[in-house]
Amino acid sequence: MEKIISLVGIVHAEDINIQPTGKFENLGGLSIPGIISAGIQAILIIAALVAFIFLVYGGIKWITSSGDKEATAKAQGTLTAAIIGLAIVFAAWAIMKLMQTFFGIGDIFNLTIPIAK
Repeated sequence: MEKIISLVGIVHAEDINIQPTGKFENLGGLSIPGIISAGIQAILIIAALVAFIFLVYGGIKWITSSGDKEATAKAQGTLTAAIIGLAIVFAAWAIMKLMQTFFGIGDIFNLTIPIAK
């Protein structure tokens, strides 16, 4: 007769404590709408920063073009694209705020414009 050795012990679900503690204590309040809101807010902030960087870059290109028509045209194209990008970012933010107001969506679109403190 063969002997079968089992390495699996008995596990009781009530013995496992899955509540976060210490540094991860605030993770208990995470929700899907909160994660989506944070993701959208991060994307909007990054897009606004990139557009601002392109505005500065286009300005520097324009200043250093030294009257060259081709370089000035490229700089103007960069500035135009950056301004259109900023307009799209703020329009997206405004549309989300309007959706929040008209449809009563509270948690998903709880976005604010960041300010320096």
